[in-house]
Amino acid sequence: MPRTGQGKSVAAGRERLVVGLSGASGVAYGIRLLEALSDLQIESHLVMSKPAEMTIGYETKLTPKQVAAKADHLYGINDIGAPIASGSFKTIGMIVAPCSVRSMSEIATGVTTSLLTRAADVTLKERRPLILMVRETPLHLGHLRNLVSLAEMGAIILPPVPAFYAEPKTLTDLVDQMVGKALDLLGHDWPDMKRWGEDLTKGKRKSSRK
Repeated sequence: MPRTGQGKSVAAGRERLVVGLSGASGVAYGIRLLEALSDLQIESHLVMSKPAEMTIGYETKLTPKQVAAKADHLYGINDIGAPIASGSFKTIGMIVAPCSVRSMSEIATGVTTSLLTRAADVTLKERRPLILMVRETPLHLGHLRNLVSLAEMGAIILPPVPAFYAEPKTLTDLVDQMVGKALDLLGHDWPDMKRWGEDLTKGKRKSSRK
């Protein structure tokens, strides 16, 4: 059953976004995304795979419970009766951050074995934005073919590629830039993202208007 995150009250009428954390390296992206959604007052619906919970332990000082507390709602990976498994449950889309090759492949083929990939499949069939932060390199031909299939179905492939023009000083800077990019694709402006031509002095141009 879904539960409400600790210390959070979900207001009626808020936009909803599904967040998937799969077992690839880079769980910091998903964790920071949950924090950004809280900043933007977007209701977050989280589903984590078991490998994602393991990766949280490997890559952060947080526990899966502490990560789950950052979300408004948490669903079990095998809870196929969860609201996010149905297209009638309205959301503004889904971001899988990070997205493992296994999860990507399941979504590409439609052969889903978990709530995470089922929710992504629902997002596609309902023609809602599905953003996949695919975290793998190098890619072999099978991976590339699956990515092409996903793009043809309407998914947005967003590998977490660093934006060095933003002059990152810390790992947090790198993560924030990619999270902001993902939110841009949903039409949401997150202040922690640095923009060329706006926030960065070297990217600004003087107006040519007299």
